[in-house]
Amino acid sequence: MTDLAPRLIAAADTLSAACDALHFAAPISHVYNPLDYAREANAEYLRRFAKGRKRVIFLGMNPGPFGMVQTGVPFGEIAAVRDWMGISGGVVKPALETPKRPIEGFACTRSEVSGRRLWGLFAQRFGTAEAFFAEHFVANYCPLAFFEQARNATPDKLPAAEQAPLLAACDAHLRTMAEILEPEWLIGVGAWAETRARTALAGLPVKFGRVLHPSPASPAANRGWAEAASKQLRDQGVWLD
Repeated sequence: MTDLAPRLIAAADTLSAACDALHFAAPISHVYNPLDYAREANAEYLRRFAKGRKRVIFLGMNPGPFGMVQTGVPFGEIAAVRDWMGISGGVVKPALETPKRPIEGFACTRSEVSGRRLWGLFAQRFGTAEAFFAEHFVANYCPLAFFEQARNATPDKLPAAEQAPLLAACDAHLRTMAEILEPEWLIGVGAWAETRARTALAGLPVKFGRVLHPSPASPAANRGWAEAASKQLRDQGVWLD
């Protein structure tokens, strides 16, 4: 089997460079690119868990402040990345950091609730990371985190003129990733990610679906996200039991 990780690492580097060339105006005060300052950790994630084709790709929107922003891994709740996946280093300080959201890497003591819920479901269902990643993968559509000092801002709220080049770069990367991994399913974690995937992957032989976003800001997710997401995946035919 051909190792697909080097192609994915090269694609991530291309996306990172494209994003670094973009500019975002106030009220955005800081933009973090984990593909830069956490490149080593992200590349280890790809090398370990993206070697071969995947049946299902789960796609998030963009990094959370206590997840991928700290670990370089999508939905990167620290305990899940360190203890379940076995990744625990490769994060340095970004060039421009807001003191309201410092990069502490694996020393960060805050929990990324969305990541805790997502990886917790996969660990409960599959046991080991190796068993989950045998057919599944998790990625983010956009690699950038946006902050208005301490406040997290999401890419869907950016002005249209700033969104357009960002979406173009992210669409191109997602299409490249799908062409490399050849998934049967692309599952958006939330509606926006699914919508972006349908646009980016138009014409490819991919089936699309969606699960409820595990954010603690979602009342529905707080009522039992794992059960709701599992039912959605079974109802859509992604998980067959």
